[in-house]
Amino acid sequence: MVDPPEFAFEAGQWISVPFGPKVVRAWTIWSSPTHRRTITISVDVAPVASARSGFAPSRRAIPVEFKGPTGGFVFNRADPRRAVFVAEEIGIVAVRAILADLYETGYGRPTILIYWARDPRGSSTTPSSARWPAAIQDSPMSRRCERRPAGWRGETGEAAAAVDRLVHSVDKLVVYVCGGGDTVNAVRDALVKKGMDRKSVKWEKFW
Repeated sequence: MVDPPEFAFEAGQWISVPFGPKVVRAWTIWSSPTHRRTITISVDVAPVASARSGFAPSRRAIPVEFKGPTGGFVFNRADPRRAVFVAEEIGIVAVRAILADLYETGYGRPTILIYWARDPRGSSTTPSSARWPAAIQDSPMSRRCERRPAGWRGETGEAAAAVDRLVHSVDKLVVYVCGGGDTVNAVRDALVKKGMDRKSVKWEKFW
C-alpha cells in the first residue's frame, strides 16, 4: 500500500481495479485483514485470462489503483452458532481469507470447510497448498472434485451432496457458501430440506 499506507477491510470483501474507462475487474482479497500494509489477490495469469484481466506475469512493480473495500460476505463473530464453510472453485478465496483471519486472531472455535473443484490439482487456492496457514490445513475439511484425477485422495461428487452427507443437524448452525449460483442454490436447498432457515445460509455468487 502507498496511499493510504494501510488498507482496512473485512475478510471476504473485494476490490475493483479499473483498466480503462470501460474495463473494471473485481477481485476478492486473498489475504486476511491482519495484513493491512500489503494485500494479496488471486488473479489467473494464463495467457487468455491475463489478457482479459489486464495483468500479465511479467508486469511487476507497477502502481495499481483500486476502489474498495466492497461486499457483505463477511463473518459475524458475534454469532454463537457453529459455522460451516462451503467453497466452489475460486470461491475458496473469500473463504480462505475468512478462515485465515479467524485463526490468526485466535477465534478458537471449531469450523468445518467443504471445498469443491472440478480439477483442483496444482492450484494455489487448494487448501492443502503451502499458501494456506497450517492451522487451516489441519482443521476439519472435506475436499471434493467432479471426477477423480490421478493421485486424488479426496472424495468425488457435487458440493451439495457433501453437505447433505456431512451436515447431520442444522440446529444452531450457520453456513457460508461461495461459488457459482447453481452450487449456492443447491447447497441452500439441501440445508433447507434438513430444516434450516434460508436466512441462515450466507452466500456470495462469483458467477
